Amino acid sequence: MSKVLVTGAAGFIGSHLVDRLLVEGHEVVGVDSFTGYYARNIKRRNLSRALVHKRFRLVEGDLCRMQLRAICEGVDRIAHLAGEPGVRSSWGEPFEIYLERNVYATQRLLEAVSASGTRRFVYASSSSVYGPDGGGPVAEDATRRPASPYGLSKLAAEELIDLYGRERGVPATVLRYFTVYGPRQRPEMAISRFISLASRGEAVEVFGDGTQMREMTYVSDVVDATVAALEARPGDRPRVYNVGGGSRTTVGNLVELVGEALGERPEVRYETRVPGDVHSTWADLRRAARELGYEPRVSLEEGVGAQIRWALAERRAPSLA
Repeated sequence: MSKVLVTGAAGFIGSHLVDRLLVEGHEVVGVDSFTGYYARNIKRRNLSRALVHKRFRLVEGDLCRMQLRAICEGVDRIAHLAGEPGVRSSWGEPFEIYLERNVYATQRLLEAVSASGTRRFVYASSSSVYGPDGGGPVAEDATRRPASPYGLSKLAAEELIDLYGRERGVPATVLRYFTVYGPRQRPEMAISRFISLASRGEAVEVFGDGTQMREMTYVSDVVDATVAALEARPGDRPRVYNVGGGSRTTVGNLVELVGEALGERPEVRYETRVPGDVHSTWADLRRAARELGYEPRVSLEEGVGAQIRWALAERRAPSLA
């Protein structure tokens, strides 16, 4: 088994990936800076299983300031999931944070990877690099027109990865995740907010008119694709793959699904559409199926139900310091 470095290890997707890698017998080094984007105790809970595992080591630190070459030494594979998320918060002055955590941090890590001889580098990008989908499934070679500063920062990181692949031989893969949901989802994300508000009998806030379409991807499917990319043989150039869930629905329907699963009829309060919030996302998954063997397995109804059960259990659990 190999030694894998996971950045953003305490986050939503990163912690699930850490758990999977440990189950499969790998040694895992997790890096996380525990930024203030959401509560530290939530992230610590995400890693509760990993922290007591003998093959896991957590390194707390900022990728923009750490000695990354030392951390990468002896690592076989890297999954780079760390970064600053959020379309709404990326406008205005906060964009400096996106440049630092999504672009500069990636460049520093690529420098360390090119010097260390790491065999595989997998980057978690986003469907936000595409912008509007044009009314059909979007393939990886489609024109990329980010509609938000966040999407632009993820695209800039992708371009750096392609550059280091071409010029420095970094064996890289880029995965473009489409709206990921499930247990441990960040508190500000849509389904988390819907569950939290509806379960307390409060009005559910929806930005826009609720007709926006989203390709929804359950977190275990994202982990499947990420593990497959870590294990795949690298090509001569960095390769890009869409990672979607094969389920599309409107935001309004998501509210209804949450309400039905909770036995509630949530009141909906519609707010102004957020700049950069595209009307539709739709993933063409044929390349990932053909080259990674990726096929989403969890239906939207199953996934929403699993997230609700987790959220209600978490509410009853004691908080972590």
